[in-house]
Amino acid sequence: MARLLCVFLTAFLGLSAVSLADTSQSKPRARDLGIPFEGDPGQFNAFTDVKGVEVGYVTLISGAGKTAVRTGVTAILPRGKQSAVPVFANWFSLNGNGEMTGTIFLGDFGILAGPLMLTNTDSVGVVRDAVIAWQRKQPRYKDELSELPIVAETWDGRLNDIYGFHVNQGHVFEALDNTKSNAIAEGNVGGGTGMVCHGYKGGTGTSSRKVQAGFTLGVLVQANHGSARRLTIAGVPIGTELPPPKKVAATDADRVGRSGSIIVVVATDAPLLPHQLKSVAKRVSLGVGRVGGLGEMSSGDIFIAFSTANPDGFLAQTATAQFAAIVDDKVMNQLFEATVQATEEAIVNALIAAESMTGVNGNRVDALPHEPLREALRKYGRLVEPTQQ
Repeated sequence: MARLLCVFLTAFLGLSAVSLADTSQSKPRARDLGIPFEGDPGQFNAFTDVKGVEVGYVTLISGAGKTAVRTGVTAILPRGKQSAVPVFANWFSLNGNGEMTGTIFLGDFGILAGPLMLTNTDSVGVVRDAVIAWQRKQPRYKDELSELPIVAETWDGRLNDIYGFHVNQGHVFEALDNTKSNAIAEGNVGGGTGMVCHGYKGGTGTSSRKVQAGFTLGVLVQANHGSARRLTIAGVPIGTELPPPKKVAATDADRVGRSGSIIVVVATDAPLLPHQLKSVAKRVSLGVGRVGGLGEMSSGDIFIAFSTANPDGFLAQTATAQFAAIVDDKVMNQLFEATVQATEEAIVNALIAAESMTGVNGNRVDALPHEPLREALRKYGRLVEPTQQ
């Protein structure tokens, strides 16, 4: 696979900022290791397989000790930089120990009129304000609807100096300005930089599915959830087959054992109305459960789904009625299945791509070891050997 296509290095307030907007993985993904998954992925097996969707990252990694910075921002433009036309959308919370701004409007009106952002817990405010400021600079954003941006978070304080408030407006602008629509990086990138998943290094992951009715569905996760003992991959109880991951340093004892959170974004080109998109968002829960997540009380499991179809449904300025296409209910089951499959694979891709990281106060989180994982899959007859591919 191609190496990094586009890397921007900047010095911003003393931080090392790496923008990763247009990338493909040089490291293996889950399927490359022989992990079997159901379903037919799109060209990149990524969120951006849904035509028009763009993703951009700013990844902040610098320093050590008490001021170690291990965080970032992920930007999603549902119709890309060239369009400010809203999309139908809706959301669902499996467990609400987390934050996603803009959800009251989204739930009542079913419209997403601007970017969708992912970051760390304590940067939600600055990212939200920065999105509004960025939109004010874009002539295409003229509607007040765009001033209620969606910003979601997970807590990266195990590895990041989260109370240092290192994410700033410039980082948000950079992530938004550099979104791309091709293969995207996974693991320690963007908002997922400092995250932990099922006791191992987690972060950003993605996958997609083509459905029989001719539509595409993509998933992007920011995975920072789950207990190590419940980790399940391809039906194999990895959490009990592998030695438990090392605990974090005692200086972070108040967070040891807590299960964290996961944000999941689903995109599709299938023409869905808001009530159907809520049904899709609910099915994310089943994909999270396949990997061992339970939506524990200490976890913020919050999901959002949007459709890029019906671009003309928002353009009538004087009409008293607007018309939108809608899929037949029989197609919904195909989309539900695609959502579950792509969510499961996106979480595993995040685990496979993530690399071990040492962060704030010397806390270290190890990556999921690939070879022991393969041996466990082989033991259960679940490894796809090279001769089978």
